[in-house]
Amino acid sequence: MPRSSVLTAFLGACLLSACTTGTPTRQAAAPMIEPQRVTEHRGSDDLLTAGLGLDGLRAMVPPAFADAPNPTADELRRRAIWSSWRGIADLSPSGGFGSLYGSVASVPGREYSALATLPGAKHPHRVLVQVPDAFDQQKRCVVVAPASGSRGVYGAIAVAAPWALPRGCAVAYTDKGAGSDYVDLDAGTGVRLDGTTGQLGHDTDLAFAPEVPEGAKGVAFKHAHSQDNPEADWGRHVKQAAEFALSALGQAFPQAAPFTFDNTRIIAAGISNGGGAVLRAAELDGEWLDAVVAGEPNVYVEGHGSRPLYDFSTEAALLMPCALLQLPAETLPQPPLRAQVEPLWQGRCATLRAAGLVEGDDVAAQARSAYAQMRAKGWTDEALQAGALSVGFDLWRSVVVTYASAYGRYGIGAHPCGYAFSAQNPDFTPRAATADERNVWWADAAGIPPGNGVGIVDTKLAPPDFTLPGLQCLRDLYTGQGADADRVRAGIAETRAAMPRAGLPVLVVHGTDDGLVPPAFTSAPYVAAARAAGRDQVRYWQVRNGEHFDAFLAFPAYGARYAPMLPFVYAALDRVDAYLDGKAALPADAVIEARGRGAGAVDEGQLALPR
Repeated sequence: MPRSSVLTAFLGACLLSACTTGTPTRQAAAPMIEPQRVTEHRGSDDLLTAGLGLDGLRAMVPPAFADAPNPTADELRRRAIWSSWRGIADLSPSGGFGSLYGSVASVPGREYSALATLPGAKHPHRVLVQVPDAFDQQKRCVVVAPASGSRGVYGAIAVAAPWALPRGCAVAYTDKGAGSDYVDLDAGTGVRLDGTTGQLGHDTDLAFAPEVPEGAKGVAFKHAHSQDNPEADWGRHVKQAAEFALSALGQAFPQAAPFTFDNTRIIAAGISNGGGAVLRAAELDGEWLDAVVAGEPNVYVEGHGSRPLYDFSTEAALLMPCALLQLPAETLPQPPLRAQVEPLWQGRCATLRAAGLVEGDDVAAQARSAYAQMRAKGWTDEALQAGALSVGFDLWRSVVVTYASAYGRYGIGAHPCGYAFSAQNPDFTPRAATADERNVWWADAAGIPPGNGVGIVDTKLAPPDFTLPGLQCLRDLYTGQGADADRVRAGIAETRAAMPRAGLPVLVVHGTDDGLVPPAFTSAPYVAAARAAGRDQVRYWQVRNGEHFDAFLAFPAYGARYAPMLPFVYAALDRVDAYLDGKAALPADAVIEARGRGAGAVDEGQLALPR
């Protein structure tokens, strides 16, 4: 077990002036956030896998608690790291992690954590820095890794730590204003800085302590209910995490202080929403950032065919179940329970026809109509095929229910389409959560329901296609009229990305078959806009047969057809690091001919990694 010690009492987000050297700096010294909690991780514990190693990360059950009703902060951390790894990486024995790419080496060191609040924000985001004992003080390096999706603060550990920690770089994480700090409105509890459960109105170190309307029940969480529209500030979250890393390094190595943006290399790396966050950081003023690697980024720009996530996700939630019936069954990877869901897809076709959203008198004609609409809006067959997974897991609805609330800055109980979140009975009626469920939310949850005992409460459920009325309401918030639609669209406009700082090396990596964040709507328009703006150090790697979810490659049908994306993120980090060292040119654009593993294990030839 790690030896945990609080070096300073929790004092809120204390701001101190940064140290300066007296020499010209790349930008004015920024306020620094003091670490509020410091823990040591050595021996049977470590930074990279919490002592679990590859076998422990592969285990099908999470690390156990010695006393289940009262998990310790150390136990919750280990479980959070286990779930974060498994949510991002393909750890299956045939997947190649730890042998062909990536590392699970034991890396001893310290963790520095705090709650940091952006100017103007109502609520904090978590920041955490992992400092290896073997930190290279001669080549000072920090990789800033915002969480993917809406995950907690360890949500990018598989993205950055395997590359950074073994080579002596520190890693700075942020949950970027989302995360798994769920609030149980029935019990009046939230999550403390150390991951344990605390009481609203009593504990001062809660990571999310919202205003709770009288009589509110169920579950609240930051991404949906902070009223901060965190996505609008993703870039500032990344920069504040970098500033926190400099402060933590100064505490870790006082004899080598100060650590500044002038003398410490800062690389921002992320995937999915984390990829969008590092691109938003790239546009911020000042020369504080040295390079960016953005994997499969959720990023929205003006023009060039770009579409915001909310637009194409609400469209997919409505039309994709029907449109997939137009594609030959053998071209689709098998989503969970395919035989059970296909009749539901046929039912969606019928209800779309009744609502006037597709044409045709039979399922085949209705499917052709839905498919034609999606193709006309820029969806490729490859994105539709991979999108079958998002349909099978109901991910589209999961995303847009939360994002509608976030973009409109709605508080608890104010969702414009009547949605809420709660523990649920088998018939999906809401109920109070149990203490055992509450105890593991922070460690296990992915940041947006459904999952981990928390579900979506849909007040518009109605037969025959139970979720369709709510989805139509969500779509109308983008395409319709009225105060709520204006409010949601205004929030989406706040997330539009600007161009990176001139001269900043940026390497965008995206799978051609991504079905959740299609490159046609995100990476390709971003790169085109950057080129049009004269940003000639933006590079683009397109990975053939790459989709969005490495973790799902453990399903044989997905692993057989799709290549993992993490190897290419690590390779991109290698290349930008060599460029910054003056050892190589910035890599050129590339279309990488990767492929799935077929019936065997991943081999180096299937990855076709750039050299």
